Amino acid sequence: MALRFLLALSLLHSVWALWPIPATLSTGNTALVLSSNFYFDVAVQNAPADLQNAVQQAQYYLENDKLGRLVVGRGANDSAVVTNAKSLPSLKLSLASGATVNPIVIESVKPLGTRSEEYVLTVPADGSPATLSASSTLGLYRGLTTFGQMWYYYGGKTYTLEAPISITDVPAYPYRGFGLDTSRNYFPVADLQRTLDAMSWVKINTFHWHIVDSQSFPLEVSQYPQLAANGAYSADQTYSESDVQNLVQYAAERGIDVIMEIDTPGHTAIIGTTYPEYVACMDASPWSTYANEPPAGQLRFALPEVVNFTTSLLSSVAKTLPSSYFSTGGDELNTNCYVNDTLTQQQLKSANTTLAGALATFTNITHSALIAEGKTPVVWEEMVLVWNLTLSKEAIIMIWISSEDAAAVANLGYRIVHAPSNYFYLDCGAGEWLGDDPTGNSWCDPFKTWSEVSGLYGHLHIPRPGPDANPFPQSYTFDPLANLTESQYSLVLGGEQILWAEQSGPENLDSIVWPRAVSAAEIFWSAKQPSGAPLNVSEALPRLHDVRYRMVQRGLNPINLQPQWCALRPHACDLYA
Repeated sequence: MALRFLLALSLLHSVWALWPIPATLSTGNTALVLSSNFYFDVAVQNAPADLQNAVQQAQYYLENDKLGRLVVGRGANDSAVVTNAKSLPSLKLSLASGATVNPIVIESVKPLGTRSEEYVLTVPADGSPATLSASSTLGLYRGLTTFGQMWYYYGGKTYTLEAPISITDVPAYPYRGFGLDTSRNYFPVADLQRTLDAMSWVKINTFHWHIVDSQSFPLEVSQYPQLAANGAYSADQTYSESDVQNLVQYAAERGIDVIMEIDTPGHTAIIGTTYPEYVACMDASPWSTYANEPPAGQLRFALPEVVNFTTSLLSSVAKTLPSSYFSTGGDELNTNCYVNDTLTQQQLKSANTTLAGALATFTNITHSALIAEGKTPVVWEEMVLVWNLTLSKEAIIMIWISSEDAAAVANLGYRIVHAPSNYFYLDCGAGEWLGDDPTGNSWCDPFKTWSEVSGLYGHLHIPRPGPDANPFPQSYTFDPLANLTESQYSLVLGGEQILWAEQSGPENLDSIVWPRAVSAAEIFWSAKQPSGAPLNVSEALPRLHDVRYRMVQRGLNPINLQPQWCALRPHACDLYA
């Protein structure tokens, strides 16, 4: 009797461990254990090798996660009902009638809006087999990640207390990303692979790889070998062409498209170590006059030979990648760099054009070459909001300066990916990294927590900052459709959280990214709770604890969200508990 009472008490605080939360979800309150002989029944004719590998991966996680339920006792009080529970013998995977059987790697890199990620998952309570169906192998992969999150472990049993379970799931937005800068500091391939693994667990489907910048050029390009030879931090801190291909394949097997960014014409000082004649204001001082961060140096984009070089460089890299997208950057172009640059000024005078006109020509030519390679260009917002360039309406504009800029981009009719610094920049709040600036601070302060915390100012009667202060740290409550008209909603492809790596490296990658980066995963997969209610921080926190603890079980090192005492007592540490 006492055991039943404790079990009932624990169920009052039951944590449904799914992240992102499915579009529709129905659960019961019956215990169900995985059979000791549990197996995956892949009823897919000529199942691709990567689907078979995904099943093996799912089997490995089921056997090795061994996550204790996040309640006091970690599941000890579940033993009574689990002992007599029915066993789940298998999960049957199938594709819809008439579905084309493609490898996951093919489905993962289809153009946005054409990928089929939806799935239907049913887990009966009576001991009959579970079923997972989808219209593509990618959909099956998404369903497998959900299935793997359902289970807890105690006393040699892997179980759930919430059978029967019925899920019909589909993403709200096609683009759900994570961005990483590997130029300011270098990240070995193994760290990138571990990050891709974590992304796949929460259905993040795009790796935005900001691979080079002014500080280093770690990307080896066969047509321009000296760029990495002169621009990488060392010969051991490069990404060979085989590294890139292997990483792209690794990502695609996990349902992730890799969009590479080679930022131009700004953020290109490092190219001057190989082609000094192509770069203006190289290492100019004070650097702050000519660049947003050291070192100074930008491509002389008005010069025809620089246009030709950049076109060739971008094309030679883009054509080796399966993604339909390639980013040419375009942010933070500093005009001071060109005011006294003799070669640029001579070319502008000779061509009877302006700097803006030369930039339009440069962008049109480089983008045309990418389009000829079958790539859709991706740029940062300044290209259309500051420089007023006319781009292909297929181009994708990434919002970064402020979330408020989305409406202006939508008014121009361009498609949008949200990555606003006031919500989604994971490097903010770490303090100043520039030397000789003892009173300085992070430019995008404050630290961006996973949740909306601005309400604390009201709760604790702390005066709010003035209107000119930096925005409050917030992530989970971001509204992708804010300030847009209903007719513009379709322009929103999704969004991403991003880590700029001035103060990050492999040593702190896991902890600075995870679990905060799962916020965007749910915002852009789920968009709302299964009931139709808005996403809710209080409801989400216990599930996020589950995500974080499961990540630890899988070898990741995510930061703690609260003391473990709180994690084991959902809502006990809420402000007014």
